[in-house]
Amino acid sequence: VQLVESGGGSVQAGGSLRLSCAASGFTYSNRCMGWFRQAPGNEREGVAAIRTGSGTTYYAVSVKGRFTISQDNAKNTVYLQMNSLKPDDTGMYYCAAVSICFSPLSSSPYNYWGQGTQVTVSS
Repeated sequence: VQLVESGGGSVQAGGSLRLSCAASGFTYSNRCMGWFRQAPGNEREGVAAIRTGSGTTYYAVSVKGRFTISQDNAKNTVYLQMNSLKPDDTGMYYCAAVSICFSPLSSSPYNYWGQGTQVTVSS
């Protein structure tokens, strides 16, 4: 099982980034795919998630209206479009997958994780 994130970088506040997560080695359909982030000294928090079967999406309050999670089922890839970025969005962003989607924005149920991609937003 492999989840490979890409697309992180450094931007100024108000800018945009698009993260990608390519999944391989497991059945992509009928899962939850989530994006999580962790800043130094903080706990890992759920940012957005998507049910790969129905396309139902979930967002943290802090990013709703600014971030959009989407997927390309043909490519087994999940995206996170991040607009109007703020310095508080800075952190390591991780992609994760889980078979049973009880709590999409909670990190504990997820059993597959990528290596992370750094996002830095300067003021």
